[in-house]
Amino acid sequence: MTLSKTPRYRGIFPVVPTPFTESGELDLPSQKRAVDFIIDSGVDGLCILANFSEQFVLSDEEREILTRTILEHVAGRVPVIVTTTHFSTQVCAARSRRAQEQGAAMLMIMPPYHGATIRVSEEQVHGFFQRVSDAVDIPIMIQDAPVAGTPLPAATLARMAREIEQVSYFKIETAGAATKLRDLIELGGAAIEGPWDGEEAITLLPDLDAGATGSMTGGAFADGLRPIIEAHRAGRRDEAYRLYERWLPLINYENRQGGILTAKALMKAGGVIDCDAPRHPFPAMRPEVRQGLLETARRLDPLVLRWGR
Repeated sequence: MTLSKTPRYRGIFPVVPTPFTESGELDLPSQKRAVDFIIDSGVDGLCILANFSEQFVLSDEEREILTRTILEHVAGRVPVIVTTTHFSTQVCAARSRRAQEQGAAMLMIMPPYHGATIRVSEEQVHGFFQRVSDAVDIPIMIQDAPVAGTPLPAATLARMAREIEQVSYFKIETAGAATKLRDLIELGGAAIEGPWDGEEAITLLPDLDAGATGSMTGGAFADGLRPIIEAHRAGRRDEAYRLYERWLPLINYENRQGGILTAKALMKAGGVIDCDAPRHPFPAMRPEVRQGLLETARRLDPLVLRWGR
């Protein structure tokens, strides 16, 4: 089976990190600079309030402030995906309607979960996304991520794509992502508008080979990652392979070492933001990890280390 017609959104949509001050307050001037830097790095769009934005340490009021501030600052330069995940269908639907009203191009939502053990059945998941879809008029991306701990077989995702109007994009971050992408495309056909890669691009090349049309990466070095996607799309797979091989050490450092704090550490080093600290109780990056990250990045000379200097 084949995918939908040319997707509305494709390419690279990095996650925007959330800068805090040393005392743990939102740093909106740094936030705006981070957005400007990511756009300048050559992206197709942005994603905000995701897990790599540290959304789990934000209050509802802060979510509102960040959504409004970022969307107003972007001012239509690129499309913005807003993450509206919540266990409650009612709350998620309300968040999603509000994000659409503020100018979101798409919503990203994980299936309902709480903690290590609270999950709902497949039918409840289906009903959750159906009711959120009924509340909005923009695409919904289902985030299939290990953090939710909710099994979402390809057949389940394909069924939701066929039966739920706005569900048409899928960010696959589970083990064996390339196989799942192939299964999803085969089962969902034209209902799958956007099969996407995630997890900091650690499986980007095999996922592109499997049919991924987009990737949601970390926010620090889209200038290195976008050429991989574009070369692959143009059929220049050998070039894509060489580029992927070149950037893989830094991709690996983000995915396996620095994690959520990687983008902020690189942005601080390049003068994009003022502080790279997380909000307590999330642990700060060890100095040794930061040193290794920066040494790896300097070998590649990404824009992030030069943009704010």
